[in-house]
Amino acid sequence: MTVSITRDNIAIVLQRPRFPENIGSAARAMCNMGFTRLIVVNPDIWDEERIRRLATHVAGAVVDKIQRFDSLDEALAPFGHVVGTTARVGGRRPVIKSPEFLARNLISLSKNNPVAILFGPEDRGLTNDDLKRCHPLVNIPTVGFTSLNLAQAVMVVCYCLSTAGLTDPPDFTPRLAKRIELNQMVDELTAALVQIGYMNPENPDYWMARIRRFFSRLPFRSGEVSIIRGICRQIHWYGNKRYADGLKNGGEGKA
Repeated sequence: MTVSITRDNIAIVLQRPRFPENIGSAARAMCNMGFTRLIVVNPDIWDEERIRRLATHVAGAVVDKIQRFDSLDEALAPFGHVVGTTARVGGRRPVIKSPEFLARNLISLSKNNPVAILFGPEDRGLTNDDLKRCHPLVNIPTVGFTSLNLAQAVMVVCYCLSTAGLTDPPDFTPRLAKRIELNQMVDELTAALVQIGYMNPENPDYWMARIRRFFSRLPFRSGEVSIIRGICRQIHWYGNKRYADGLKNGGEGKA
């Protein structure tokens, strides 16, 4: 028996789309491939009439259920796995260069975890700040001209997700920590590492970049995230205690 993607756990997320028509075309592409959850974050223009014009009546149900957010963090908060799409490869970006390979990997993940596929604005794609919120990145190979229309990119990825299948049962994937939990963990770890002098407080994001990439490769569960957050809170408590003890003993104190 062939095992396929769990469609109900897949969401397409459009970050700062510029044109309502592209939102509608993306909704139609999703409908063609059997996906129904569309999330739109901070669009330049929101015009439902123009969206529906390109979606046509076929994708009207997808448009009816669009979720809108002003913040990417808020939009991604409930997802255990976030895939970023990018046209830029090389450097330190851990990019999966095949949407088909990505789709096969998501068969197991999507069984127990909500998965977001994140697309950036049409003119420049996802920013480095956006990509920090992603686990793997996927690139759609092209020949020569790398820029794809937003709806075309959504169609390619949704097609690969729709047609992916495994004849052998996939490896079990547990329920993973949500994006909001991971963000809170990274924030607390950053504060702890700054407090103990491991990182330069003037530019902690630079120092955290590699740690974020390392974390993106690990399938954290909620309990594991809680352990790390507890360690960070203990570091913070101990640092403050040492500082207070130093002041009490007549010294300047050290955090």
